[in-house]
Amino acid sequence: MANATYQSYRTDSLSAPVVYMTRDISPAGLMKAYEALGVKPRGKVAVKLSTGEGGNTHYLDPNLIKDLVHRLDGTIVECNTAYAGTRNETSKHWQTIKEHGFMDIAPVDLMDEEGEIEIPVEGGRRLTGDFVGSHFTNYDYYVVLSHFKGHMMGGFGGALKNISIGIASSHGKERIHSGQDEVLDEPFSAEQDSFLEAMAEAATGVFNALHGNMLFINVMNNLSVDCDCDGNPHAPEMKDIGILASLDPVAVDQACVDQVYLADDNNGPLIERMESRHGIHTVEHAVEMALGNRNYRLVDLDAE
Repeated sequence: MANATYQSYRTDSLSAPVVYMTRDISPAGLMKAYEALGVKPRGKVAVKLSTGEGGNTHYLDPNLIKDLVHRLDGTIVECNTAYAGTRNETSKHWQTIKEHGFMDIAPVDLMDEEGEIEIPVEGGRRLTGDFVGSHFTNYDYYVVLSHFKGHMMGGFGGALKNISIGIASSHGKERIHSGQDEVLDEPFSAEQDSFLEAMAEAATGVFNALHGNMLFINVMNNLSVDCDCDGNPHAPEMKDIGILASLDPVAVDQACVDQVYLADDNNGPLIERMESRHGIHTVEHAVEMALGNRNYRLVDLDAE
């Protein structure tokens, strides 16, 4: 049942960033959410998504996103992972990308295949810079397609994770997980809040480097407690919710968190995953970094 005591951050204030929502998880629904944003990306467009670990089937279906990627004339972009698996080395990652069908729908670019660059992070308490793939600056606009779901370490993954951990090079991922500029000998053993704050700071660095030339679409399906980076994720224990889109990455992630708490079916496992990892702290610190706003105005596209 929905959590009757949970207070959502939805507001009617016209000054709040807009989050558009449709329950239609289809190519047409995805296009409708994109078009509602009213922006036309210019220049070379990157479509940032997770290509999914080998063995995982929860990642965004290429058939779902194909029409939108074609409309954008976009290039799908990713970076290598920092843990052992099917995507931590370029050759293996390309094979996974091929097996998961992304090369069938659009050009794909592994942005750290040829190295990394450092972009500044200003005003953070954890990071002064963020290592991203060296191809990061090849694109003028980033369309961020995120599969919203749980995450073993972050509590949940959405837009903020996708532009922080997701755009970071393999080395950059280790820095973020370390929660500081100096990479720890065991980078995945950092104090939890320092890791979450580093994610928010890396996301801010990316957004500022792009001068805000980004939009964010979160797809709330296959709502497992585990990430697309898990090769053997738990099966989803609640029904699909919909597609949410915004120009504010903080607002769209907060709106997705609200949707999980307010869902009428078995959302307990995902809530436990988010709360046990203090996942909302990434959103909290992103607000402190002036990346975006937690309060948002929800526009229901299905009611139009």
